Amino acid sequence: MKKLLLPALILVIFAGKASAQSKGFIMADFKANIGKTGTLCDTVYSYKAVSDTLTLLNIGAAYPRQKYTIAVKGSAIKLDLSTIKGKHVCATGTFELFKGQPEIVADKPEQITVN
Repeated sequence: MKKLLLPALILVIFAGKASAQSKGFIMADFKANIGKTGTLCDTVYSYKAVSDTLTLLNIGAAYPRQKYTIAVKGSAIKLDLSTIKGKHVCATGTFELFKGQPEIVADKPEQITVN
């Protein structure tokens, strides 16, 4: 009986850690909140400066496999693009789908924090 107790205890401990780590971006949750305002945080893997007033930050993976995109619109938000890659970013904005892909739109400085 003691031989089974230790492996069972180890399994329970690792299962608890795995479930705690699995919380994060879930596409179904994103789609359920389209049009609503929310905050998502993750790592910037790549970016594209489309114009002086539009920068796309690819979050969670590099384009085209990103979890979602932060569309930084306007010129009010100043980001140091030379150092943004690999940084942890939180964005608060409207959840939208652009060409079927999840996107958060931010146009005010208080909507983005870079850690």
